[in-house]
Amino acid sequence: MGNETLTLIIGTLGNVFALLVVLRFLLQMAHADYYNPISQAIARFTKTPLAPFQKVIPKIAGRDFSALVLAFVVMLATMVLLQLVNGRGVDPLVITLVALVRLLSMILDIYFYAVIASVIISWVAPNSYHPAPQLIGQLTEPLFKLARRVVPAIGGLDLSPILIFLVIQIAQLQLQRILH
Repeated sequence: MGNETLTLIIGTLGNVFALLVVLRFLLQMAHADYYNPISQAIARFTKTPLAPFQKVIPKIAGRDFSALVLAFVVMLATMVLLQLVNGRGVDPLVITLVALVRLLSMILDIYFYAVIASVIISWVAPNSYHPAPQLIGQLTEPLFKLARRVVPAIGGLDLSPILIFLVIQIAQLQLQRILH
């Protein structure tokens, strides 16, 4: 097995697991339905690795940030492993900064695609009872509420997704500037 294959496996597994942990955090922050089958699957898959973090990290204002810390640790570990597999040195400060930026970028990507999905679902299958659209709606509704305070509906047309996309793109550009 060459370095490319090992790099692909480590990167994919690390990123997928970090994505699941970040989703757990975001769903909790959005007060999404815990009994949704998708929420249940994410909770079950992340429960064991998250347990030690939940014991150590206190809740802040009733919010459990241990999942976010675990996602950061997974990102950090993935990047260190990738550097070691590829025979590169590991600069702790650089790796930590890059892991933090990638974590924030992942959160922005999740919201970006969730908003796109929410807009499409509102056109194609509004009021769907399927667990996925319900979860996407619960995840994005806090963003939509916040954006609607800034940009009210004009003639029945909801422009809040445009504002959300704009803010996400600006934030992504700023994160890219940090890396370069």
